[in-house]
Amino acid sequence: MSNAIVVAGVTSLYMAMPVVEFPLRYTPQRFPQWMRAEVSGAAGHIAHTLRSLGDEARLCTLVGEDVAGEAIRASLQARGLWGPGVVTAPRSSLGVVLVASNGRRSGHPYVAAVNAIEYPIEVFRSLVHEADLAVLTNTAFVRPLLGHAREQGVPIAVDVHLITDVNDAYNRPWLEAADIIFCSHERLPCSPRQWVAQIFERYPGCAIAAVGLGGRGCVMGLADGVLIQVDAVAPRGVVSTAGAGDALFASFIHSWLATRNPLEALEDAVLHAGWKVGDTFPGATSLTSAELARLKELHPVSMFVDRWDTGP
Repeated sequence: MSNAIVVAGVTSLYMAMPVVEFPLRYTPQRFPQWMRAEVSGAAGHIAHTLRSLGDEARLCTLVGEDVAGEAIRASLQARGLWGPGVVTAPRSSLGVVLVASNGRRSGHPYVAAVNAIEYPIEVFRSLVHEADLAVLTNTAFVRPLLGHAREQGVPIAVDVHLITDVNDAYNRPWLEAADIIFCSHERLPCSPRQWVAQIFERYPGCAIAAVGLGGRGCVMGLADGVLIQVDAVAPRGVVSTAGAGDALFASFIHSWLATRNPLEALEDAVLHAGWKVGDTFPGATSLTSAELARLKELHPVSMFVDRWDTGP
């Protein structure tokens, strides 16, 4: 059954190119082996992944009246994501991602142009009405929408990405409103297990807290004390990890809404994200639910179940 999911946040025109390694050494000119321009950004990537998996993705985003905006509009129309939630702004959000030979990425999003815009509340309210879930990304123009989703009783899922503090002032409104919280392990001040415990202690309204571990998979805690760890799998190898966290997050949301089984959903999410990182631009390609099911038969995922509330 298709779920209606509102996705609010940036949709950007991105350039991606390879580099030898990090940190970069200065050179006045390079001729990279490849370079790609694609439409992505957190909300655009998440909505595309959800729609590919079979959900009704209601995208709430801002698209500029500029050259980048023309590309973004064309891409959204081609992917079936164009709708009343796509609002015109003076300028578009942009981004550059550098990709090392081992797949590590360095992202450089430029979102100042859209964060200066106030997203129309009534547009969001009409789209979130009777939705099954709202994915509210942590870009600044989305903050005022949190309360309206709560007013309508719609569950909220957030990914706070490279967060460093459970009491982070910027992300607190999202954390206080969220039923599902994802983040990356890259800047956490403690172990993922400890982080999950801190999230449930600090934000009792949260039901699911997950930490993406990159090449080590994902750790997820449930409010009842269960801790799940799924190992990473990369069926096509690792080319670029850009957008891997968005892929993990979106794929989990889809499978969790379809099955209400967090173990199965996390297994699907890790596998789909692992498949996506085999592309030079993971945000530009997604599997259907049938394709993901077939891939799952060929690439079983290792899973370990423990508890986060009983010590190491």
